[in-house]
Amino acid sequence: MVRIILAIVVIVLSGYSLITQTLELMPYYVFFLGALMLVTGLAELQKDRKGFWGYMNIAISLFIFFTSIFLCS
Repeated sequence: MVRIILAIVVIVLSGYSLITQTLELMPYYVFFLGALMLVTGLAELQKDRKGFWGYMNIAISLFIFFTSIFLCS
């Protein structure tokens, strides 16, 4: 349920930014994209699939959070 809400938020914010041709909301949807990747990675790890993609999603989400912090400044 959380993944669906985060996915909808990312799609709405990026669609709005695409339609209006503004980049002022970019840090927000990048942040929500990182949260979506983190939730996806944690869901993969909780399914007892301790494979590559669960850890990779968490690593990617940390990179996205790091990027969104520098986009805000």
